[in-house]
Amino acid sequence: MTDNNLPEPGQPTPQPGQPGEPQQPPPYQPAPQPQPPVKGKGSMRQQQAGVTQPRQPTVAEQRARAAALKAQQERFAAESAAFEKRRKTRKRLLIGGGVTVGVVALVAIWYAAASPKNVTAQCTDQNNVIVDDDYCSDSYYRSHGGYSSGGFIYIGGSSYRYNYGGSGVVGQKVTGGSYTIPKGANVATKSGTTVQRGGFGISSGSSSSGG
Repeated sequence: MTDNNLPEPGQPTPQPGQPGEPQQPPPYQPAPQPQPPVKGKGSMRQQQAGVTQPRQPTVAEQRARAAALKAQQERFAAESAAFEKRRKTRKRLLIGGGVTVGVVALVAIWYAAASPKNVTAQCTDQNNVIVDDDYCSDSYYRSHGGYSSGGFIYIGGSSYRYNYGGSGVVGQKVTGGSYTIPKGANVATKSGTTVQRGGFGISSGSSSSGG
């Protein structure tokens, strides 16, 4: 406002916005500055990376952390001791089980040796045909002028011997089996004649048994 625009003495000063008067800009006001947080009980401080320093733990916090660490170490030691105890117990059980299995195996072997296998003997001729058991009996070949030699029985120009473990019936060729008497086995004919009594690997065959 220039001096020419000043009112005459005794006249009211014109207000902004009245007709005929120029508009004046509002006075400058600075922008409000952010206020720092008030420190006090219950207030929280904003941490800034590289600026804010970590707070040192109090004595009570240090004691609580030490007590928690000690309890954790004691719990770990107790769990380790329990695991080691279970491991040793399991190892003893496995060893004991192995000993038991070994004893059972020995008993089974002894029982098998003490229980000789039963083998059936069948009398066969020189053509491996099954004949009546009498042809291989002592009383029969002696009463008919025969004799025994080398596991064979000779009667009137024919020879006979036992087959052990073979199958078949009289008049058929024997199938399978062996002409060597099995050691330690109970050997008998189908008619019930005992050829050998076995047991513990000791055999005692009759003089008419084939070799």
